[in-house]
Amino acid sequence: MGDLVISLRRRRARRVVRAVSTREAYLSARVLNALLREDYGGLAARVTRDKAGVALTLASGRRVRLTSGGFAGLFQDFVVAPAEELGLDEVLETLADVAEAADAAGVTAFAEECRETLLALDLYDRQRERTRKNPRRGQIRNDRDKQTLPGPENPQIRIDRTTIGYEALAACIDHPIYPTARCRSGLSSAELLAYAPEFSPAFELRWAAVPQESVVSRGSGGFWPGFAQVGLPELDGHVLFPVHPLSVGSLPEVIVGAVPYLRVRPTLSMRTVEVDPRTHLKLPLATSTLGARNRRSIRPGTLRDGAEAERLLRGVLDREPGLRVSLADEQTYAHAGQEYLAWMIRRLPDGEIVSVAALAAPGVLPDLADRYYRGDVEALLRDYLTVLFTWNTTLFVRYGIALEAHQQNLALVFGDGPMRLLVKDNDGLLAAPDRLAASGLDVPVFGDQRMFTDDPHALADVFITITLHLAAAAITVGALGEADLVRATLADALDAFGDDPTARLLRARTLDAARLVGKSMVTAGTLVDKRRTGARDINKFYGTSGPNYLVITQRSI
Repeated sequence: MGDLVISLRRRRARRVVRAVSTREAYLSARVLNALLREDYGGLAARVTRDKAGVALTLASGRRVRLTSGGFAGLFQDFVVAPAEELGLDEVLETLADVAEAADAAGVTAFAEECRETLLALDLYDRQRERTRKNPRRGQIRNDRDKQTLPGPENPQIRIDRTTIGYEALAACIDHPIYPTARCRSGLSSAELLAYAPEFSPAFELRWAAVPQESVVSRGSGGFWPGFAQVGLPELDGHVLFPVHPLSVGSLPEVIVGAVPYLRVRPTLSMRTVEVDPRTHLKLPLATSTLGARNRRSIRPGTLRDGAEAERLLRGVLDREPGLRVSLADEQTYAHAGQEYLAWMIRRLPDGEIVSVAALAAPGVLPDLADRYYRGDVEALLRDYLTVLFTWNTTLFVRYGIALEAHQQNLALVFGDGPMRLLVKDNDGLLAAPDRLAASGLDVPVFGDQRMFTDDPHALADVFITITLHLAAAAITVGALGEADLVRATLADALDAFGDDPTARLLRARTLDAARLVGKSMVTAGTLVDKRRTGARDINKFYGTSGPNYLVITQRSI
């Protein structure tokens, strides 16, 4: 396997017992769980069952006790038992031991991903501790507010009920599936403190002068500076593009102004920043998250496809006025033909906007329930799931559409009238052209042909892995400890379509299935080259499955 294996074997030869930090044990278990869930390198073959229970044999020879995934594991049969203390080195050693030689580069990249994640987790802990000991030092100051560093572990820190406050809180919650989501490849501790949303920073953007002839745009921003404001002379035939400070070094040969302009704060996605409470700005970011191949750049054409997808969804809402769904306005954008010169303005509706990802943070659900549902958390979740499943089953059954709208791309909007669901970032949508045409909707002209499919099971895969697993179960089961509410609201949504064959297919794949499909995110995102996986889209690469938590009961765990 190369240098990584040699290094790990040498480390094993001179291994001494060392204390494993709580953070390292936590991360190591998440990584091993992910590798086992995806059965990378046939790792499941190392699982043994005897009178002592179920265990996984590591490369070191140590047997790590496993326990039923149940509601805690949600997406897999077995997970590392809570009492096990794992070190990252022995997990990576096992990874290298089962990997094929062709995956050497991916294994090395994932090992670095794990180490960068551990550094990011440790940095967050240290910064929280500094804030606890010296609150004044930990305050974040900007033009609008003063607040302490957010974090779900400290109940004494108030919930910032602004849109960006919820985004920052959501950033403190780990991804339900991907184990190294805190890694932003290649960024230093100083860069994380300056730009990562969990630290609630504020910073100013840079601006590049781009030849007008290279620009493809739709609409214009209302907060653009003049050339002089960014330290540039007037340049005929050029327009200004906003640039994230981390991406300046990745730009092609363009002129970048020396003077920063426009103070912003990062949202959960990090590459999207808040300009004001109703305006977000999406920019290319020179890093990767959720896998080395998931670059946070913006490919030319993606913004146009997202705008086309939004218009398609608005056409659905025109026909389905009863749906309590709002779409973010993402029609204003520009790119200059390469992946680090692009921008998109997202306009948000009025109301209190709560990222669905933030619902997993302790305190958020009770606070919302107290203010909007007479203190009834279950009633809040029932309302959310009803809106979520009614929307997504309507898209699936009537129009042949499945959204890649996970917990980061969804929000709840509270204001006048009942809660509404806000949907954004639609460029990962999957649609069946024949079904769209049969419904009377115009078929969009997507540049990315991967957004089309004629396979209803491909649509079901997206529904299950995104809407069901991430948007519904990860939030609701985490809050209530069981999946009955998820099952009941999904059943109600499907019952509304009676004996429709497409509804029957989705019911068979969800409510009546023995197992539920899952995504092999680590495999496709980092470990295995796309040419070997055969994945058209690494974000839609499956091949794993777990027990159907919709049919198991708490008594069976």
